Amino acid sequence: MAQILARKGSKGGRGLALDVAILHRVFSHAMECELVLKNPVRLEGRPGDNPESGAQPFTAEQIKKLRDASGADRLSFLLLLHTGLRGSDAVALTWDEIDWPAREINRITQKRSKRVIVPIHTELLFELEATHQKRKPKAGDRVLLNPATEGNLTRPRLHERMMSIGRRADVPNSNPHRFRDTFAVDMLAKGASPYDVAKLLGDTIETVETHYAPFVKELRERTRRIMESGEALESGVQNCTVFAHPTVKDGQVQ
Repeated sequence: MAQILARKGSKGGRGLALDVAILHRVFSHAMECELVLKNPVRLEGRPGDNPESGAQPFTAEQIKKLRDASGADRLSFLLLLHTGLRGSDAVALTWDEIDWPAREINRITQKRSKRVIVPIHTELLFELEATHQKRKPKAGDRVLLNPATEGNLTRPRLHERMMSIGRRADVPNSNPHRFRDTFAVDMLAKGASPYDVAKLLGDTIETVETHYAPFVKELRERTRRIMESGEALESGVQNCTVFAHPTVKDGQVQ
């Protein structure tokens, strides 16, 4: 782990925990098939269980600072902020995956091969339209280019450029995945359900509930109001008199 963390773009060493989990499962299968007597790989918890490596959404103040410092990377910044796309999907997005009449991005994600249809935020739409008019690209061209080279932007370069924006804005650890965290938490705070957010992210409802919902104070307060509203099943019995000790008289319950 120390060797991994010493590398640039190590992403906190999350890949190591996943590799160990895969090896553990492989040897578990070997035990079931009686190929080995003992599983030599010990598994402590599951990948993603560490709360210190969970979701890290930006605050409103941090978003403002990043927007002001985005400069030549403004399109990359807005695309990540308003779509929740993973870095790999953001750099691979092509112009033919933008449905202009519907104002939507329609893409099959690389990680889970799920189709996501994300409405385009007005701020992002203006930037996309201006960029499209300036470049006049072909349908299959990439949306994001590296401002330094005018070539296609790669996943490692996207990470570097977002981190560079963070340094200029004095916002630590502004990696691309934090924009996905921010998008998910923001959608939940605005009233979207975990199902809605999961569909937009191309992720599972369990992931949304585990990693993003705990950050939304508005969601907890909304749940509290629903619980205390007195509606639904008990709405028709609020004014009923309840007898703690019923009695029987002339064969009738009193």
